[in-house]
Amino acid sequence: MAHFTIAGEEFELEPGKVEACLRTLLPDPVQEHYVVVRGRRFPPKQVISCVTGLDRADFTTHQARRILRRLGFVAARAAHDEEPAGAPAGDGPRGGRQAEALRPHMGKWVALAGPTEVLVAADSPQEVLAWLARHELRAPYGMFRVPVSPADAEGAAPE
Repeated sequence: MAHFTIAGEEFELEPGKVEACLRTLLPDPVQEHYVVVRGRRFPPKQVISCVTGLDRADFTTHQARRILRRLGFVAARAAHDEEPAGAPAGDGPRGGRQAEALRPHMGKWVALAGPTEVLVAADSPQEVLAWLARHELRAPYGMFRVPVSPADAEGAAPE
């Protein structure tokens, strides 16, 4: 367990505690920075606020990122679907990047802001629509259920 001081308060944090806190929480919209927890992108301040109970105004995004990276989570900046120069072309849409972006959300309903940018993933379309309405956002690249298997994606009849 790692020891951190945030906003003058002492906290003992571990990856499992962070994951448990976020298990049923839908991520807020990512502005610039995000951290990946169980395949979902969260704003770093949302994660630290959830696990500590602190107000988001009590610490900076960079402090949250630093703490979460020390706990072993991936922290990055949102690319907003910029095509990397000289990116290798793989199989499928967007050189396979779209499949990789959707892989953690198999079986879930997703709303897309871009070809590889998942706004939100939830168990039902109603949850996705409620999240979009709450954050006053639209899904310009659509909303759909991510297939679980190739047969599910191809629309093959069950055996």
